[in-house]
Amino acid sequence: MVASRLNAAAPLVRRRIDYLLLPAFVLGIVNALVLSLPEGLGVPVAPDSPWPPLRALHTWGLEQEPQHLVMPPTLQASLLYDAFVQLPLLVVLTIGLWRLKQWPWLPAVAMAYSVSAVMNMYFMQTFLGPDSPRHLLTYLPLNLPWAIVPMLVAYRFWPRATDAALAR
Repeated sequence: MVASRLNAAAPLVRRRIDYLLLPAFVLGIVNALVLSLPEGLGVPVAPDSPWPPLRALHTWGLEQEPQHLVMPPTLQASLLYDAFVQLPLLVVLTIGLWRLKQWPWLPAVAMAYSVSAVMNMYFMQTFLGPDSPRHLLTYLPLNLPWAIVPMLVAYRFWPRATDAALAR
């Protein structure tokens, strides 16, 4: 009886956490389009890059993440995964959460995004590679959200007994 109530599709309602997630989703979409996709496809990260955002990323690479200057295969794979897998998931999540779409598969998409986004983080390469960040007080606040937001998405879409009670 309880299991059947938990499996009942609860209506998607606005929660306070949505006001944090929606801007984070938009930022993730912009980041994937402006940085991950071009860099993953081979646009150079250099002071004379033909793509201005990658000129700015060159400065970040010099100061924090040299992997962006001499890209290891793990970073390129991560960037391409970000652009071709996580980007579409973020677009669907943004539309679904913004419009409160009652798509029964939206929680599954949210969980797929959450797991894939956390697994796609290349912190191991960053911290255990040959060039770890030089200034953690700059690096961590700008990079930890890429791990924290997916965890908040999982929390947001995790089925709760109260959701099943609302569906009755």
